[in-house]
Amino acid sequence: MSAYQALYRKYRPQTFDDVSGQMAVTQTLKTQLTSGRMSHAYLFTGSRGTGKTSCAKILAKAVNCLNPDNGNPCNCCEACKSIDSGACMDVLEIDAASNNGVDNVRDLRDDAIYTPSQVKMRVYIIDEVHMLSISAFNALLKIIEEPPEHLLFILATTELHKVPATILSRCQRFSFRRISQEDIAARLQYVAYQENIDLDDGAARVLARLADGGMRDGLSLLDQCASATTGELTAERVYACLGIAGEQKCGELMGYIASHDTKSALELFNRLYTEGKDLSAMLDEMACLTRDLLVMKTAGNAGITMLSGVASDQEVLALTKALSSAELVRMMNLIQTTLSGFTRSASRRMDAELCIVELCQPELSLDAKALNARLTRLEEKLKNGDFVAAAPAKKQKAVPAPAEEDYDDDRPPMPGDEDAPPMEDEPPRPQPSEAPVGFWPELCGAVRKELKPPISGFFAVSPNAPVQGALVGGTLELRCGNDFIAKMLDKPDVLEVVSRKASAMLSRPVRAVVVDLNAKPAGNPRMEQLMKFGREHSDIVTIRK
Repeated sequence: MSAYQALYRKYRPQTFDDVSGQMAVTQTLKTQLTSGRMSHAYLFTGSRGTGKTSCAKILAKAVNCLNPDNGNPCNCCEACKSIDSGACMDVLEIDAASNNGVDNVRDLRDDAIYTPSQVKMRVYIIDEVHMLSISAFNALLKIIEEPPEHLLFILATTELHKVPATILSRCQRFSFRRISQEDIAARLQYVAYQENIDLDDGAARVLARLADGGMRDGLSLLDQCASATTGELTAERVYACLGIAGEQKCGELMGYIASHDTKSALELFNRLYTEGKDLSAMLDEMACLTRDLLVMKTAGNAGITMLSGVASDQEVLALTKALSSAELVRMMNLIQTTLSGFTRSASRRMDAELCIVELCQPELSLDAKALNARLTRLEEKLKNGDFVAAAPAKKQKAVPAPAEEDYDDDRPPMPGDEDAPPMEDEPPRPQPSEAPVGFWPELCGAVRKELKPPISGFFAVSPNAPVQGALVGGTLELRCGNDFIAKMLDKPDVLEVVSRKASAMLSRPVRAVVVDLNAKPAGNPRMEQLMKFGREHSDIVTIRK
């Protein structure tokens, strides 16, 4: 019984027409082969699993094939069979990761001058060429620039930026792009049919998405899932086999986060964790979904073609209405930070749960991004008309006085009691004095320019500012929220500046006084008056902003 061969090795492309998703590269190589305008050195770049090594082997067969077919090797002649079996000594595949020394390149250079013994051209395929040392690259320069006529170099790398410019200038460069999900899914369906695997369309799309543009990764995942289950291979079985949550659960979790339902989000997360789902895979799915939401939020309908496929288009469109762009950026940063910390974390579950809680409750964080996300959410609600102001509170009905027996005989007499002392005549209530529009903001700006910190910082224009102005007749009351600010402002030089600026703006004498709203009435005549007349008299403040 022959040993089992992995699917990605068994179904490696044998001709240029078999290569998926690299039409620009394969068509150019076929044209060069048919026209005889071959270069002496090629450099294949691109991410893993996109066909670089496969195209290098096909090109090595095509230049030595005895019966080429429109640029493709026939795979039937002695040259093609010997190259496929690895018995051809004139076609060498070298791994630069383990042969990266200058001595290895010197040996290669010394052997390259000899004419081939079995085929027409001697071909050197150097994989992961960026792993060569600087000395090895320098030893390779001369022979790549002026090789013998029987010599062909094919270099492959995933990190183009590590290859010296002197090597790049001596090679024809071909960039292998990531293979689309549609091409990967189609290839997986073909392989599944050949291997008698009942592969569902949904499962093929999931595997294609997880492959992330690499055909080899897609075939490896198919091999793993097919060997772990019997019967039809569905998307749910793929999720169970690979230990991922799946698009439905991921979308449900994101829905709880969007509605700030922390309890339901943690319950779902705990259920997925109990079922054995991988925490890194779960957060990676959340990051992909967040990225899709951000793309749809910023690019609109044009972003549909850029979706990763972690959730359906309908789910993405529904979630984009519930989350603002600032919230999505904050969520993406938080998820990425949590993922990067997994490598040095002692408790991944605790980190993931804390991430879920912070995603659901942005108010737990006071950093700029969290505050910006909350403000942006309010702005979008106001813009869309989803925010409705609360109705004004109704006035409470007068509570009937308790029965006579409920009173304490030792209580002090209150106003209105028969034995209460006579009340003094109430002082006349101050009449409102109206100031010009913008008086207080303009006064604050003028005062800040003349006073020095920290006193100048108290004069801010906001509802929560530490100092609020109230113009009552010819007096400008500086109402302070605590005694510290009142003491800081109750100085002759400060009051002189405020009085002078206010008098100049109103064209009449104005005297500035400090009122501590938290002071006891006995120590503050103005507060005694405020307490006596009640809080309703605060309508005296008629400074319009």
